[in-house]
Amino acid sequence: MRVLVADDAILFRRLLSDVLASIPGVEVVGSASNGRIAVQKVRELKPDLLTLDIEMPEMDGLAVLDALMQSGQPKVSVIVVSSITQRGGDMTMRALQKGAFDFITKPETATAELGREALLRELAPRIRALSHRLDVRDILSGNTSRAKPDSPSPNTVAERLPQDSSLGGIASRMQRLSDPGKPEMILIGVSTGGPAALAQLLPAIPGDIGVPILIVQHMPPIFTKSLAESLAPKCAVMVREAIHGEFPKPNTVYIAPGGRQMRLGTGGEGQLMIEVTDDPPENNCRPSVDYLFRSAANRIPGRAMAVILTGMGSDGTLGLRLLKRHSCFVIAQDAASCVVYGMPKAAVDAGVADVVLPLPAIAGRITANVRGGRG
Repeated sequence: MRVLVADDAILFRRLLSDVLASIPGVEVVGSASNGRIAVQKVRELKPDLLTLDIEMPEMDGLAVLDALMQSGQPKVSVIVVSSITQRGGDMTMRALQKGAFDFITKPETATAELGREALLRELAPRIRALSHRLDVRDILSGNTSRAKPDSPSPNTVAERLPQDSSLGGIASRMQRLSDPGKPEMILIGVSTGGPAALAQLLPAIPGDIGVPILIVQHMPPIFTKSLAESLAPKCAVMVREAIHGEFPKPNTVYIAPGGRQMRLGTGGEGQLMIEVTDDPPENNCRPSVDYLFRSAANRIPGRAMAVILTGMGSDGTLGLRLLKRHSCFVIAQDAASCVVYGMPKAAVDAGVADVVLPLPAIAGRITANVRGGRG
């Protein structure tokens, strides 16, 4: 994978280049100290990936993304690099909506070595996920220039992609096990590619859906507030970052605060309550999808519906196993519409998905289930 590094800070630019070069299969083909140079070098070097500082002189990251979209050049994948600030969070949400693959935050560590380790932890899995995505794209399009000798054939890749929403025997067996009752709450787990997926899914939910929606999106502190604020004007339902101790209301979306855990608990009079905690990460994630799903299985058994969307890893699958014991209906996003087919794939492979749907079809299925059972 050919990578171009764009950052206005020379020390961080060098650090990031060194970390990327240490990842197997990565070649750093150049660097840029501002946005204007970055656009020029993308045209000249044609990298597969651009790591893009969101706040740069002359042209910031958003302007760079706009210029790349308008240039007609071969599409380059972009990982945004942001500071953990309100401005950084707001700009990162806008960058993801403009098509950036994912984002990382600049490490706030005491030493350069710790910073190097933090960057490697963040970048390595994203590089692997992006590399797999590009390989599949090239194989399906007939371009074998990037394909590895042991890459799957086009037919093999096609077999891995869901061919319809029933997913054959798995879905039909799970459907027969499902209770036809209407869900009283929607639970959503999502990671890489989540902001763009939510920006498509949530506006399609009617404002009178009649149930609360709880979402875990893997994000650091501050960024989830920016996410909620970017989604709210587009949606008929209310969208906000969750607050500890509040009671979930119908027609409202609650997003777990970045860097903290969110679960369902019980108030003093037995009412269902949202609890925001500093419990440890699960699956290296805080907030964690499993953490929320497990609490729903314990607090409202058989009364929730779960949706697992695009993302790396398998967070959410263990929680879905618990929810399925009480006949929770589960929707998984299909591979073709995922940025990274990781979390949904883990759920499908575990046999806990009732249906596999393309992203544009999920809101309609949620609405139909809430209003009329599984139908």
